Amino acid sequence: MILPIYALGQPVLKKVGEPITADYKGLSELIENMWETMYNANGIGLAAPQIGRGIRLFLVDTVQMMDEGKEEEGIKMAFINAEKVQEGGNPWYYEEGCLSIPDVHGDVERPAQIKLKFLDADFKEHVKVFSGVNARVIQHEYDHIDGKLFTDYLKPLKRRRIKRKLESIKKGTIETKYKMKFAR
Repeated sequence: MILPIYALGQPVLKKVGEPITADYKGLSELIENMWETMYNANGIGLAAPQIGRGIRLFLVDTVQMMDEGKEEEGIKMAFINAEKVQEGGNPWYYEEGCLSIPDVHGDVERPAQIKLKFLDADFKEHVKVFSGVNARVIQHEYDHIDGKLFTDYLKPLKRRRIKRKLESIKKGTIETKYKMKFAR
């Protein structure tokens, strides 16, 4: 089922998510609905707060953005109760966007690598190092479960330039190609 994506201004987007247990009611269905919702909105990642759930769950699919023949360099997985172990490598800028903040993009500086401890959809524990674009998307989605948005990292001049657009999103006076739930 395609769920509405919560827009900038929704309080759940600024809250730190709560850890969940394996008996979280409807978890498998929730994950399936999140995949469907993410693909419907042409996303490469989606966090539970973006669909109104204040829990530590996010999905990432970078396989779809890899060049032909390099798909195996991407990842497609669910991350539950993720914890940053370490970040490192040379920080680099990359233009980011967000399904909760449609049609807004900006350069964000992030470390090149992240080491993460997390549970997969089967509640198996992993500790893995991710780098490059995979690390970037994970860091973006991880920020969602910590109540942060990519716009929090933008330089002041860029934030001033997009202020009117952000206000329109908060008010729900924008058109989107996917279902959204506005704060109004």
